[in-house]
Amino acid sequence: MKSEELRKKLIAIARANPPGEQVPLSFEKRVMALISAAPMQDLWAAWAKSLWYAAGPCVAVMLAFSAWAFFHSRQNPSIDLAQQLNSTLLAAVDQNNNDSSW
Repeated sequence: MKSEELRKKLIAIARANPPGEQVPLSFEKRVMALISAAPMQDLWAAWAKSLWYAAGPCVAVMLAFSAWAFFHSRQNPSIDLAQQLNSTLLAAVDQNNNDSSW
């Protein structure tokens, strides 16, 4: 809830219920100052922070798989990992092309 909407709702409720004698002097001003001073949570900043935390492990996994692919192709030059990856990724497309239902 935005602070301006909350302020308007609190003022409407306060006008409907007049304060009693037990309420301290300028209590409403202290409450309103605390509401306006409260920091608003920025959801975009939280999302960006989470993505930056995830970037490090993603780079580490990418480097590990790249090193594995490089050394695997050095040990077995007859196996082409790029061709195997290409055929795996395009298997669904090739299967759909054979079934011409359009």
